[in-house]
Amino acid sequence: MDDVDQRAIALEAWAIDWLAREAPARVPAGRLQTVSGDASFRRYFRLPLQQGTLIAVDAPPEKENSRPFVAIARALRAHGVRVPEVVAADFSLGFMLLEDFGDTLLLPQLSPASVDDLYGRAMEALRHLLACDDVPGYALPPYDRQRLMDEMALLRDWFVVRHLGLDLNTEQQAVLANAFQTLVEEVQEQPQVFVHRDYHSRNLMLLGNGEIGVIDFQDAVTGPVTYDLVSLLRDAYVVWPPADVERWVVEFAALLRHDHRLSGVSDATFLRWFDWMGAQRHLKVVGIFARLSLRDGKHAYLDDIPVVFNYLLAEIRPYSELHALFELLRGVILPAYLAKRPEATAVLGHWVS
Repeated sequence: MDDVDQRAIALEAWAIDWLAREAPARVPAGRLQTVSGDASFRRYFRLPLQQGTLIAVDAPPEKENSRPFVAIARALRAHGVRVPEVVAADFSLGFMLLEDFGDTLLLPQLSPASVDDLYGRAMEALRHLLACDDVPGYALPPYDRQRLMDEMALLRDWFVVRHLGLDLNTEQQAVLANAFQTLVEEVQEQPQVFVHRDYHSRNLMLLGNGEIGVIDFQDAVTGPVTYDLVSLLRDAYVVWPPADVERWVVEFAALLRHDHRLSGVSDATFLRWFDWMGAQRHLKVVGIFARLSLRDGKHAYLDDIPVVFNYLLAEIRPYSELHALFELLRGVILPAYLAKRPEATAVLGHWVS
């Protein structure tokens, strides 16, 4: 076990004790092994057994509420989504034992030769996920106007003001406020469904039987139908040609129509929804990546900002309603960002006039 600490020691003792009492056939065969942490305060360890392995989760209760994870996991499994089985959970301690999905994330498996097949499987899994209309024992929060607005404000507060040190004037602040309001009004017109909120290649796993395993779903909400599709197809960690992305969007719209979840909506309208939802998400993500660095000391996320910023500019450029936002981002915020991080010119230099 790397970097032994008191919570990791306590987690291991709890897991061994629980198995001895509740599942004596599952015999531990070694110490906890660090798997990963994530952008939250959760940490994941692998517990070797004489037959197989389990994942032990440390989710400090003062930082993380594990009850939604457990309720959502059970509901998604009932809808045919491959999420880890919750073997045991102690909410007061913030410890869980989960089914082990292995180490094969979707991201490194993606290539031009494999992406059509793998994204096809991921979209099929998403089709079942967004149909999860009810989570027994837990009310999914709504992705309401206030939440959408607060998320976009992260760009202003953490990226523009704190990371770049820009002091926007009254007119520039009004451009942001008006654009945020316009985006919220647009995306709230979409059908409301189960939304994972982080459905991308680092939260999807390729299981041994070829199925797509879904993790990190505890922050799910009820929200716009295109949100998770944006997360998948305009992923901060892998970029595909725009023509391919458009083709996949249209294919997913056809799946939704087949399931009677998109009646009377043209491909053109769905693609517009996808762009506008992408703009909302990517405004948020740029802010979150800056916050992860400034507040939490997780600086690696700064390396992912150029790709997300590029998506954002491309999403809003075609729409006259967002022209003022586009000009503010390209003409004021982008130059300040490139001055601070000139290596990002490799991704964003083509936007510089």
